[in-house]
Amino acid sequence: MRQWLKNLLVFAVPVAAGELLQRDVLIATLLAFVAFCFASSATYLLNDAVDVERDRAHPVKRNRPLAAGRVSRSAVLTTAAILAVASIALGFLTTRALGLSVIAYLVLTVLYSMWLKHEPVIELALLTAGFLLRATAGAAATGIPISNWFLIVAGFGSLFMAVGKRYSEVMNQGQHTATRRSLAGYSPEFLRWAAGVSAAVAITGYCVWAFQVAAETPSSLPWAELSVIPFVMAILRYAIRILAAEAEAPEEAVLGDRVLIALALVWAIIFALGAYGV
Repeated sequence: MRQWLKNLLVFAVPVAAGELLQRDVLIATLLAFVAFCFASSATYLLNDAVDVERDRAHPVKRNRPLAAGRVSRSAVLTTAAILAVASIALGFLTTRALGLSVIAYLVLTVLYSMWLKHEPVIELALLTAGFLLRATAGAAATGIPISNWFLIVAGFGSLFMAVGKRYSEVMNQGQHTATRRSLAGYSPEFLRWAAGVSAAVAITGYCVWAFQVAAETPSSLPWAELSVIPFVMAILRYAIRILAAEAEAPEEAVLGDRVLIALALVWAIIFALGAYGV
């Protein structure tokens, strides 16, 4: 599974603050990463157990182990419970704030899996909140303060990807489907509009945040300001994948686009140079 890639967001705050290479910060961030890997795995297993019948009607999801009958539902639920407990324990062993963040993530994702994933817009908010909790977990584990602009970028960037996922599902599966009832509440026009608004707010927030980083951490060249260019290009490149209905699985959409990966790497390098004051 490539779902663990989403948990790399826990490194965002320490990297942005230029403190990831400090030993204590690195260890705490790695523990946060493992805790969220446990937590997200638990919730994915729970979601599979709840959706097993719908997954069997899906052209791709029907090949998942539970839907295909290769494992039992009780084994999946038991494993999910063990992983959930382990994630909470590891969170509180790191910091109280991280433990509470893990609990919040688990509660939100359980609400999503059990009841709210069929409610249009509400389910988008819950998906976005899951990404945002990952993005702030590094701060919860290390005590590093978070910029308000970072929260805006992370929140609306996550919403952009969540909307793109739903747009791809609507275009590929149609609005009336047994695999995800919430799709009936969305039109392609609404989702395109929502994606455009989310991208615009994320880009605006990032521009302000990048200039804030530049002002707080002077460097030899305007690295933080220059990072706006690959950031915007990456957003636009991902928008192409969305409009082509190829963003149903965000992690696969990213990993399947070499240009997008290159833009992300260029952005990460340039922004890190600015954050570390090189």
